[in-house]
Amino acid sequence: QVQLMESGGGWVQPGDSLKLACAVSERGNKIYAMGWFRQAPGKGREFVAAVSRPGTGTYYEESVKGRFTISREKGKNMAALQMNSLKPGDSAVYYCAIADGLGDLEDGSPTHWGQGTQVHVSS
Repeated sequence: QVQLMESGGGWVQPGDSLKLACAVSERGNKIYAMGWFRQAPGKGREFVAAVSRPGTGTYYEESVKGRFTISREKGKNMAALQMNSLKPGDSAVYYCAIADGLGDLEDGSPTHWGQGTQVHVSS
């Protein structure tokens, strides 16, 4: 059974930074591509960022490029999303997700989801 656990959400002011973390628990040694999605109130879930299995490839949604950085522990199913220069429009529940390949995350088709962590950006 695969479980994802997110941490690091919270309430911040515009311009602040926040770092989210995700850890995957599973019985085997399979390494997954990992990513983050978010869902704001009244909106659909949208892709934010993803990192490939070896960690050499990353992909970002246009509005977060230059502000967010996704990274992962080499050889482990652990990833982080460093979010800088946060804006009120970044407020959402952020979900960690995994898939066999980076493309599956880019297409919005992960195999497993975390429960989500709330990020609220407001002055």
